[in-house]
Order: sequence, then C-alpha cells, then structure tokens
Amino acid sequence: MAKARKVPLRMCVGCREMKVKKELIRIVRSPEGMLAIDTTGKKPGRGAYICPNIDCFNEAIKGKRIQKALEKELTLEIENSLKEQIEGLSSEL
Repeated sequence: MAKARKVPLRMCVGCREMKVKKELIRIVRSPEGMLAIDTTGKKPGRGAYICPNIDCFNEAIKGKRIQKALEKELTLEIENSLKEQIEGLSSEL
C-alpha cells in the first residue's frame, strides 16, 4: 500500500489561515533585495505567502505583515506593482 504524501501548508500573511501551498501566491525578496511574485515557488530568497484575493493583500499591507515577513520596507510603487500582479493572478483563477 502506497504511503500518503504530506500536503505542504503555508500561512497567508493577510488572513493568517493555513492553506495548501499551491493555493497561495509567493512574494519573494531575492538575495539582491528585489521583490517579485514567484509563480514557480522555487526562486531563491525570503518568501511570504498570500491568498490570491485583494482583501488579504490589503489586510497584510495595513498590518505591515508583508514588510515583517520579507524584512524589507515596501515603497508605494512596489506596493502598487504587487497589487496589480495579484489582481491579475486572481482573475486568472
């Protein structure tokens, strides 16, 4: 009988709920300090996971949880860029 695989769980920084890793979007801070959305989940760097809905993103920004998780301050330009990318990804789902 085959052994059941563990499903990796991650916590959303917005709503703080544990969800399956594949359901979440990973925001990564690369070793060079650049922020980006990691669609593969394999880019090197410090990551934070967030639900693909804008309410979670707004809650995470309001509580400065993304900044704490990534250990980097977000400028308004970066914040808007991430928001647009998350809106684009959530509309695809």
